[in-house]
Amino acid sequence: MSEKTDDLNLPASVVTRIMKEAIPDGVAVSKEARQAISKAASVFVLYCTACANSHATKVKRKTLLGADVLAAMDDMEFEHFVPDLKESLAAFRKDQQEKKETAAERRKAAQAASAAVDSHADAGVDPAAAAQPAAMDAAAASHVEEPEAGGDAAEA
Repeated sequence: MSEKTDDLNLPASVVTRIMKEAIPDGVAVSKEARQAISKAASVFVLYCTACANSHATKVKRKTLLGADVLAAMDDMEFEHFVPDLKESLAAFRKDQQEKKETAAERRKAAQAASAAVDSHADAGVDPAAAAQPAAMDAAAASHVEEPEAGGDAAEA
């Protein structure tokens, strides 16, 4: 556990941002009220964590899972939040899966590019030299000659 009680509090900026999103525009919140809500939120997080840990310990696990938090919400008699939390957990898992798939696709593309460079090296072709003619061709294709000053353009 933490040695100082201040270490157990949630960051004030996070609490303030959540509060601003929850209340209508134009409503002011005093510093004292922000501190009280911050402390209450911190106590809630600690209590929920302790209940989730208790549930995980009962099933002989040291790692807290989402299911442990959901069970803790039931234990704390906040079962009416469980459906919304399940939706949030499902959305989080979906987002994490999409990130994994995107990262896997990037790795495959990088491996394919690396394999192409390796195949040029195996064939005795310098990859930089192999890319150079293509770059030169592209530069030549984009070059358009200007008419000379004193040529046909001056006579017209």
